[in-house]
Amino acid sequence: MTTTLTPHVSPYIDPAERPVVRHIGLGRTAAQSVTMGYRGLLKLRHNPEQLTDVVLLPVIFTLMFSYIFGGAVAGDVTSYLPLIIPGILVQTVITGSVVTGTQLREDMDKGVFDRFRSLPIARIAPLAGALMADVIRYLIAAVVCFLTGFAMGYHPAGGALGLVGAVLLVMFCAWAISWIFALLGTLMNKASSVQGISMMVLFPLTFLSNAFVDTSTMPNWLQSFADINPVSHLVTAVRELANNGHFGIHVVYSLIGAVVIVTIFAPLTVRMYMRKA
Repeated sequence: MTTTLTPHVSPYIDPAERPVVRHIGLGRTAAQSVTMGYRGLLKLRHNPEQLTDVVLLPVIFTLMFSYIFGGAVAGDVTSYLPLIIPGILVQTVITGSVVTGTQLREDMDKGVFDRFRSLPIARIAPLAGALMADVIRYLIAAVVCFLTGFAMGYHPAGGALGLVGAVLLVMFCAWAISWIFALLGTLMNKASSVQGISMMVLFPLTFLSNAFVDTSTMPNWLQSFADINPVSHLVTAVRELANNGHFGIHVVYSLIGAVVIVTIFAPLTVRMYMRKA
């Protein structure tokens, strides 16, 4: 009896003969972005001091503004809370989105993104993943802000659904705005430059809005600016959702503005990142 041996065929394919993938589908792009986002969460786990701003600043600003301006603006602190809590929430979360640009610049300086650029992954995945991880920071800031308000006597009439809607709206808008600071991270040469320029833009926008006072008390020229300020629209939307449970036109304005920002700045950021990485 003769036994015939079948030769073993190796699955190995010469790299030169392997098909080149020039397009990555939406599903794989989303999966790769989530993986990169998990990397960002691991960084927070090993460096919890990065959460200092979103944990302490809401408490400090809420206490400081409430007890200093509450009596002068609303007559007492409790009456001032429905006005100030949404304003502090928006200010804290938007200011916290600056970290996206500074950390991106630091990673690029360390050469981390050079390695990502050489991997067979979607170009947007490292950037989108980093921004996904920052959403957790926004959530922590929102929870701390509302808990501080509850401890001081804040009782929003919007109910649980209104509070959840307000938090989700702020998180989405902050995520959209973080694309602007990510673009600055690719353009600037130092992380300190990114933070300095970002704060120089954000501070006037947040303080020259209705976040802390009623715009009707402002001079006419300043009131006109505050009324069209995008931050004012977002603060008003958060107040309507949290205090009344109302989904109004300001919510629509905020969502449309966020979508427009992502549509414009996400492609620009990816292009500059690939050019400089």
